Amino acid sequence: MLNEKLHSYIEGLIPERHSLLMEMESYANEHHVPIMELAGMEAMIQMLRIHGAKNILEVGTAIGYSALRMAFALPDSNIITIERDEERIQLAKEFIARSDYHENIFLIEGDALDVEERVRGHAPYDAIFIDAAKGQYQKFFEIYSKYLKADGLIITDNVLFKGLVAESEIESKRTRNLVKKIDEFNRWLMNHKDFDTVILPVGDGVAISKRRGE
Repeated sequence: MLNEKLHSYIEGLIPERHSLLMEMESYANEHHVPIMELAGMEAMIQMLRIHGAKNILEVGTAIGYSALRMAFALPDSNIITIERDEERIQLAKEFIARSDYHENIFLIEGDALDVEERVRGHAPYDAIFIDAAKGQYQKFFEIYSKYLKADGLIITDNVLFKGLVAESEIESKRTRNLVKKIDEFNRWLMNHKDFDTVILPVGDGVAISKRRGE
């Protein structure tokens, strides 16, 4: 992980976002809504630009911040995004409706473990972004990777989880169990027979996985 000074330096170089996005950032900060860190978001968006992603699946909408960031950066893209929390669904709908990209974003309401049939209807995907319940990352990956195009990318956030994956002693049992699941996912992912993966130490840790060639 980057040290705090270097992290702040990099974030300070990032240009200001659209006023709606800045409003969402402030809301997330004030109401403790987890959204992707700026440096990690910029890395993901750049990967999507380079890849030329047009059809994107997001697992974990929250208030719609990441979906809108992708839509602003890739205005020709379509984003299918899944969220189960009713309050966040309503907020996401309101924020998305205020943007110029409400027709680019399709929100699927429900648990990502239960909506596979609806997600399949929009497949195949150029990229899949996983940023939901961290204890379920492997299940999300296994369920939705089959709907990825042959040359597609899967991007997973929070895989370093504040650097705790490298800590041997964690007091909180709940946190310790979650970190264990993330570490197990990382090891499973890095050894996946069908995907090549790199973990970038930006934001809260971003894994970039690409399907291996035949």
